[in-house]
Amino acid sequence: MSEAQDCRFTRRRKPLKALLWMLGIAAGLAIAVDVVFQVSPWPAALLIRWALDEGGVNASQALEKHLPAGVSERLNEHYDSADDDAYLDVFYPSEIENSERALLTVVWVHGGAWIAGSKNQIANYARILAGKGYTVVAVDYSLAPGKSYPTPVRQVNTALGYLAQNAQRLHVDPARFVLAGDSAGAHIAAQLANAISVPSYAQTMGITPSIARSQLAGVVLFCGIYDFGRVDHDGSFQNFRNTMILRSYSGTKYFLNDAHFATASVANYVTPAFPPMFISAGNTDPLAPQSYAFARTVAALGVPVDTLFFPDNYTPALHHEYQFDLDTEAGRLALDSSTTFLSAR
Repeated sequence: MSEAQDCRFTRRRKPLKALLWMLGIAAGLAIAVDVVFQVSPWPAALLIRWALDEGGVNASQALEKHLPAGVSERLNEHYDSADDDAYLDVFYPSEIENSERALLTVVWVHGGAWIAGSKNQIANYARILAGKGYTVVAVDYSLAPGKSYPTPVRQVNTALGYLAQNAQRLHVDPARFVLAGDSAGAHIAAQLANAISVPSYAQTMGITPSIARSQLAGVVLFCGIYDFGRVDHDGSFQNFRNTMILRSYSGTKYFLNDAHFATASVANYVTPAFPPMFISAGNTDPLAPQSYAFARTVAALGVPVDTLFFPDNYTPALHHEYQFDLDTEAGRLALDSSTTFLSAR
């Protein structure tokens, strides 16, 4: 090989070596990222939190055009002075501001897969509901992985006690509470409702209910999860998502076989003492089968159950958290149906 040919060969070899070096670096980084994601739930949880919070903020902003006039609010009530995450907002019709009137009180627990969301993201929906003639409370709670199960259930229980103690100031009727929630918040609300209703369940969870069963008038549940044994873990993305979310919330990578986390499957612990229930989910929501099954389980116990479900071929397709879209007929129907349930309480 001549000197000129050797130079040309060397020049061709340099880009190839550089490409192989870059591919090796990329492969190493991919392996490192995978290891980090497997060792700790935090990276995945933060990514999912970012995506869910963006969706929650957008949904809240879309409700601004539906806000009613004449709704007063008390923001950032610190319901547990020892807990930096324990804040709630209260909304009620302005016409009762200077009176001692107390209204049926809906305590709404926000969704967000236990790792995202906030009371601020459901504030506009709470204002709209308050405009229908109720006192509505939006509750914040600690998010996973920072805090794990059953911290949020205990926190919302504390919030109920705070509301009962401050009922007159906040226009809360302590004899008529309704626990409500969406997605993960529906799960928390259902668990707390059952803890208030079933002493053995409360004891198993280590919770002392802050209100009596007679003070709980009902539950309103949208798009929730109630039995983790029914969760579909098939498929690579589905498995990754569920594993990281449930690992974050349960506090263990072995959540499927964890005796402590088994109590989170509230559907396995309900009794005829469970309060009257309104439950709904969209027809294409991956969690819809959870709502269908929970409705059947509770109704079979003789508990009054109002449902709002849609045919499989309903169009437009109703996705997870469909109820917050009041620009759709289904969203408006969900609001009307849930307020009809509340009026009966």
